[in-house]
Amino acid sequence: MRSASYDVVIVGGGHNGLVAAAYLAGAGLSVLLLERREMLGGACITEELFPGYRFSACSYYCHLLQAKIIDDLELRRHGFHVYHIDPQKCCLFPDGRALLLWDSVERTQDAIGRFSKHDADAYPAWLAFWERAAGLIYPYFLAPPPTLAELAAGLRTAEDRTFFDRLLTASMEEIVTEFFEDEAVRGAFIQAHDVGDPAAPGSAWCYAYIKCNTFTPPENIGIVAGGMGSITRAMAAAARARGATLETGVPVACILVEDGTAVGVRLADGTEIRSRLVASNADPKRTFLRLVGEEHLPADFRRRVLRLKTRTAYLKFHAALSRLPDLSRYLGADYDARYLGYTRISPSVEYFAQAWDDARHGRVPRAPVMDIQIPTGYDPTMAPEGTHTMSIWALYAPVRLEEGTWDERRDEVGERLIDVLARYAPDFRECLVDWQLFTPRDLEERVGLTDGNIRHLDIVPGQFLASRPMPGWAQYRTPIRGLYLCGAGAHPGGEVTGAPGYNAAQAMLADLGDRAPVNRRAASGSADPGGHHRGS
Repeated sequence: MRSASYDVVIVGGGHNGLVAAAYLAGAGLSVLLLERREMLGGACITEELFPGYRFSACSYYCHLLQAKIIDDLELRRHGFHVYHIDPQKCCLFPDGRALLLWDSVERTQDAIGRFSKHDADAYPAWLAFWERAAGLIYPYFLAPPPTLAELAAGLRTAEDRTFFDRLLTASMEEIVTEFFEDEAVRGAFIQAHDVGDPAAPGSAWCYAYIKCNTFTPPENIGIVAGGMGSITRAMAAAARARGATLETGVPVACILVEDGTAVGVRLADGTEIRSRLVASNADPKRTFLRLVGEEHLPADFRRRVLRLKTRTAYLKFHAALSRLPDLSRYLGADYDARYLGYTRISPSVEYFAQAWDDARHGRVPRAPVMDIQIPTGYDPTMAPEGTHTMSIWALYAPVRLEEGTWDERRDEVGERLIDVLARYAPDFRECLVDWQLFTPRDLEERVGLTDGNIRHLDIVPGQFLASRPMPGWAQYRTPIRGLYLCGAGAHPGGEVTGAPGYNAAQAMLADLGDRAPVNRRAASGSADPGGHHRGS
């Protein structure tokens, strides 16, 4: 089944591990990737959760997958296809109003104008602000991460430096309220992702990471045909075509370390596989606290790993629907199912802040923020004819509950989500065929994410750019020679980007130097952004 040794063993078959495998194998290295589950893809998978109904079980939206990686690995030739969605987002409000955000700036201004003429006029400046903010970060997606000092040193004008200084300290609430006056419009645009608190200083700086999708070509933004697992199936096909060996159902018990150097892995069945280099696609905490023995780590380093922030968690709800829910008061009697490609419930800044406050105190949010997707309006193959699938990404959830356990309260929490949605779609329960809720505990057990953290580590100011995963230690290398991180805990971070896998592969090839094969054409190319997309 295996040769005696490999150039590289990759632990974990998530999308970044597959990207690293493809680039390393394309450079001529012998690569073995090992995945503990029976399927590749990690959090980027498609699963049939109910008979005939398939879901993007964890990640659900393609918006930051790097165009260079798509092109280099020929993912479209291997079956990758995106349905570009328009409207980009449909925001629902308790009073029966809806705000649709379109690709067209003018059409979006018309929609916002029904709420506030002032806010409609401010919308182009909002887009320009985030394009400018994201432009500070995006050039480094496929490059070594800069320190803040290095970023600042590259700014050419006093105006640029003033903008940068403000971005570093501003909160999302400050930015949203500066641009928009209507509370519903503010609710539509408020977001804090892993920072959680929209009033927290630095939350705007971290949101600029997500807004790097401004530079994603429109054809790469939207709902993936066949679910998100189509991305990783295409990546696996590309890696195999380049000569990588990919194995599933093979749990790794530990990374072998001798004299401070990673020399391979030991499997759960006791088999040892030797390699020149090891790359872990697991998160940093799982890598260093479970896969690497404590005796191999400096005590101070291990303490720093323990302190890494994995405090922000989410809920993922999946439902099989016999028909579309009744949203006629928002969208008319015969609304287009494609309007529900991305629906949001976040009616105000206060609502968003309350959801975070509940979660950080260990409470299930009484009224969670919901990002809802019904992909079958674009891709009817995901469900039996005439039926639909729905997934909800709910913000936020406690990693650990103040009262009870997730296993004890899973059904109660799922019913609460259904009740909230029924306030907007009164017949929602009548549409339900079946449903399932993934809690942070479920995400940890299913996907191997410490604390159910979907980005491996929270993207917060102290765990961003050159400080990811921690200050003074970045760029994919670790204190153990020959051991690298290639997952979302490394720069630039989470979301389905492929960037950590690409960057880790480049670091490994650079470190091998003359000892690596010289055929690196597949790993070469430009990291230019390549296109622009104006979004919300």
